[in-house]
Amino acid sequence: MMDKKIALTNAEKQKRYRDKKELLGKKEVRGYLTQEAQQCLNEIRELTDWDDSTILSNAIRLTYAAQKCGQVKQLNAWLVRNKK
Repeated sequence: MMDKKIALTNAEKQKRYRDKKELLGKKEVRGYLTQEAQQCLNEIRELTDWDDSTILSNAIRLTYAAQKCGQVKQLNAWLVRNKK
């Protein structure tokens, strides 16, 4: 007798992918970007060739470092001044 494998649906494949990433200690983060943030994202992509996950991870780590060094207000002021 031959056992037939049942094909997974897209939703099942996505859940399996998310579960695998979670087992690796990764966490999915979702959000919506402003127009300014989208422009920055596109520029970062072009300059670095990073994927969205790498950009987001680095952005969070850099924001954390800026906060620890007391630079968040200064960096935010630069973003406002430069309309970014």
